[in-house]
Amino acid sequence: MTRFAFTVEFDGRPFMGWQRQAHGPSVQQTIEDAIHAVTGERAVIHAAGRTDAGVHGLAMRAHAEVEKDIAPFRLMEAINAKMRPAPVAIHDCVVVPDDWHARFSCIGRSYVYRIANRRAPLTFERGLTWRVIQPLDADAMHDAAQILVGRHDFTTFRSVHCQADSPVKSIDRLDVERDGDWIAIRAAARSFLHHQVRSMVGCLAMVGMGRWNAADLRAALEARDRAALALNAPPDGLYFVRATYPGEDVS
Repeated sequence: MTRFAFTVEFDGRPFMGWQRQAHGPSVQQTIEDAIHAVTGERAVIHAAGRTDAGVHGLAMRAHAEVEKDIAPFRLMEAINAKMRPAPVAIHDCVVVPDDWHARFSCIGRSYVYRIANRRAPLTFERGLTWRVIQPLDADAMHDAAQILVGRHDFTTFRSVHCQADSPVKSIDRLDVERDGDWIAIRAAARSFLHHQVRSMVGCLAMVGMGRWNAADLRAALEARDRAALALNAPPDGLYFVRATYPGEDVS
């Protein structure tokens, strides 16, 4: 039995999320079905994180064990061929030790949230970016975002369906950057709560619109109450960017 680690890119629009679902297609099912088609084995694929319906992935890390004697490159090529035309692609595949686990060995996860701050409708980016027509002050959003950096109780920013044992998380980075009409919100932490990034983005957008200020954001955080949330941003603009593991170059 060989354990393979995959780096996966996917467009989340057709899927109910990463995790296999009884009521619709998932990224996990797409890959597992492709592995079965290639090897004849019902392998289970484990990921660094679970994304919601409509959320995208640039470099999700995952692993699965396969009995078939096959080289990593050949396995990757074969899986990609079997997944067509689904918008999922494995762009790296390597053999890893038996104790390497995509989820439990992971020591850091990064996301980016993309906003198109313009009145014109989206064409190529529809479903891939959140369009906000009200002018956004990205500098005010960045300054307010620093309130959320560090170790806090993020109950306000946690979905009622979140299964995490504790609402306490440590945010390592939360930066807001503007480039023309495009705003990128970059978040990094060891792990996140269900809907945490989208909830933080929604509140930062309220700051950017001038409907909230930094004090309002701090009050929402300190309320530790989901009812204090201003807005949960849609999944369209959210991308899983990176999973980090011990010994990797994070530069």
